[in-house]
Amino acid sequence: GLTPPARREKPISSTKHYSVRPPPPTGGPTGGVDYNTCMSPSVDTSTHSSLQALLGVAESVATLPDTHSLLRQVAARLREAVRFDLLGVALHDPAAGVMKLTVIAADDPDRLHPGPHCTPEQSPSGRVWLTQEPLVVPDLLALADDYPAVRPVWDRFKMRSAYFVPLTTARRKLGTIFFASCEPRAHAPDELELFRFAARQAAVAIDTALAAADVTRLRDELRDERDRLKLLLDVTTAVVSHLDLRGLFRAIAAGLRRVVPAEYISLALYDPARQAWDLHVLDFPSSKGYLRESIRIPFAAAPASIAFTARKTATLDRAGLEQIAPTSPVARALVDEGISHWCCVPMLGRDRVLGTVNIGREADVVFGPAEVEWLERIAGSVGLAVENAFAFAEIEELKNKLAAEKTYLEDEIRTEHGFAEIIGNNSGLRAVLDQVEIVAPADTTVLILGETGTGKELIARAIHRLSKRSARTFVKLNCAAIPTGLLESELFGHEKGAFTGAVARKDGRFELADGGTLFLDEVGDIPLDLQAKLLRVIQEEEFERLGGTKTIRVDVRLVAATNHDLAKMVADGRFRADLFYRLNVFPIRLPPLRERADDIPALARYFTAEYARKLNKRVTTIPGPALAALTRYPWPGNVRELENLIERCVLLSPGAELRVPLNELAASAVALPTGANGHPPSRTMVEAEREHIIAVLKAAGGKVGGPDGAAARLGMKRTTLQSKMKKLGIRTQDVDRE
Repeated sequence: GLTPPARREKPISSTKHYSVRPPPPTGGPTGGVDYNTCMSPSVDTSTHSSLQALLGVAESVATLPDTHSLLRQVAARLREAVRFDLLGVALHDPAAGVMKLTVIAADDPDRLHPGPHCTPEQSPSGRVWLTQEPLVVPDLLALADDYPAVRPVWDRFKMRSAYFVPLTTARRKLGTIFFASCEPRAHAPDELELFRFAARQAAVAIDTALAAADVTRLRDELRDERDRLKLLLDVTTAVVSHLDLRGLFRAIAAGLRRVVPAEYISLALYDPARQAWDLHVLDFPSSKGYLRESIRIPFAAAPASIAFTARKTATLDRAGLEQIAPTSPVARALVDEGISHWCCVPMLGRDRVLGTVNIGREADVVFGPAEVEWLERIAGSVGLAVENAFAFAEIEELKNKLAAEKTYLEDEIRTEHGFAEIIGNNSGLRAVLDQVEIVAPADTTVLILGETGTGKELIARAIHRLSKRSARTFVKLNCAAIPTGLLESELFGHEKGAFTGAVARKDGRFELADGGTLFLDEVGDIPLDLQAKLLRVIQEEEFERLGGTKTIRVDVRLVAATNHDLAKMVADGRFRADLFYRLNVFPIRLPPLRERADDIPALARYFTAEYARKLNKRVTTIPGPALAALTRYPWPGNVRELENLIERCVLLSPGAELRVPLNELAASAVALPTGANGHPPSRTMVEAEREHIIAVLKAAGGKVGGPDGAAARLGMKRTTLQSKMKKLGIRTQDVDRE
């Protein structure tokens, strides 16, 4: 049964016992005792030793602030004063609402044995804490069925009897201390007074130790809070001062490790267009090389997709990483890198998930709730910075693109196109214009075929003007006029330092034409090794700058032109078949000027009026014989040759009548072999072109460039003529011998 102790004010005398009057329940904060009032007038030697032991308990208040050390010391000191086999302390945890038990064996006071955590109703210690009344249990076996939660402790230490005393100070109710024995009814009534006195001393000691622990805990919490607030300040400063993601994340990573210790930190951004992850920034000093920055990861193969889909933080331990490793190369790499615990926090933007901040630890230490909370706060700031960086990059890219377009368009304005509009009523030309009207509204790739000077660029511009892209840029590139080594850079751009002389990043023609039309003239001159990359852009609408790793997507309508027989080049292995089929979706063949001789008078009058205005001349008429000579001439240089001839004639005409060098036209026409219809036979066109170029070179004195050179007379660019001469095997030093 339960027997409350008798309260005595009169000391109990015995030859082997001591007499103590217990202090009042509301003793001073130090728990001190006035032994002059507590002791009887006659106290033997054993009583003095017991009191000395109790004084040692009181001294523990000041010397042992650590709770565990204090309990060991109290147990050792009390063992000198009172008889017990076990000392137990059950402290109440207000947060959990349970009694936390610690047991110390008298014969081994340096070892603490943790017990079960029980509610106050599940143990005698809890009952004493609730009632604040001491409790004597002569035989614990009688209560075993009433308190099954603590029965294993009693059985383990063979406890048979115990005396439970509340641990209470003026400030708070701490819990309960009990003195137990392996024998039933082991405690004499006079010992109970001493137990209560010892309990009051122990209460003050424990309260002091707990207060010291609270001070230490609060100091640590304040220090952690200070570090975290400093980190937030650093993050805010980094967000303001860094517009590039790499600099931002490097600035954050160092501070983040102070608050959340980790070896692996990365920033993964989600690309919705490709449904993939880009490992954008990686800070992993101890990496073994299994993971690297700037890699693209399919959405399903990344652990970050777990947090992305749920829109909340996800954590995985090593077992979890190994479980998904067979289907996730990233998880496999994290395991191989030695990561034991991994945490992924989504970065939420204004209307979508931008990516994730990923943290990994090599040590077997889980990420606690406080750490996860701080990671989520940091991820929010990083998400804002990422959006700002994206916006800045987009603005910077648009600014650079507009500047490049402005420069390009200014160059275009200064360039003479040779046509202000399409001139002529020939049926062949009308058929071409009908085809232009059909294909222009679509985004279909167009291949314009025709001899040099037939107006292929003019037709390409007409397609652009009639298309839905007319408000955007029309960008052109003559592939034959660019050296092979620089053609890739012209098409796709390059990064700073990609090659010698690349002192700054340059946007290629595909980027300039994004949203508009790109006209590739002389596409047959693109080298084979570059044709594969061109095919990829046409099919996938994406590419990388020379020397870069970032994939750039573009929306470009492609119009190509050539004077080569691409089908024959494919058969000869000089042009990729797949690229030819991709370009030859809608071919348009332009007739040469000799096949539309009826348009020559209108073209001649138009060019005469245009150059008379530009050169400030008063030329207004063309004599009939001159028009007839112009009409009879076969014009191997086509419209461009006619335009250049008219410009020269206007410049040399002194009056209102256009002077045309009829003898030169006749000599050039005789040099060309003719067929039955007076036109060069198609089967000898190459030979005819070669002979005509040689004749014009002779007339120009072997000079290729310049106002009076052969290129100007033929209506060609100097580089185009030089390319033709190389293909036809014509050398200027051989002109006289020809």
